[in-house]
Amino acid sequence: MNFYVKIFKMKKKVHVYISGRVQGVFFRAFTQERAEFYGITGWVKNLPDGRVEAVAEGDEEVLKEWIKDLWKGPPAARVDNVEEIWEEHKGEFKRFEIRYW
Repeated sequence: MNFYVKIFKMKKKVHVYISGRVQGVFFRAFTQERAEFYGITGWVKNLPDGRVEAVAEGDEEVLKEWIKDLWKGPPAARVDNVEEIWEEHKGEFKRFEIRYW
């Protein structure tokens, strides 16, 4: 990789809300697996309204690729929308986990 590209990579944080048929179809496990694949940290959980919520930190371009994967989801899912809220990177997570609260 180019030396200059390495220096100027932007670390970001993104908060996403995924809607559609995303609960009961292994969406959280899929989200965690893809985050671990990309080296992203954060968490994912189900919401009472049927959506899935996730917060992730990492390289901005890598986070964008991860979000593309979320649009696809696991085979049994149907994703209707992924709302993205971008924030400044804070380095608050050590790994990517599934939350149950």
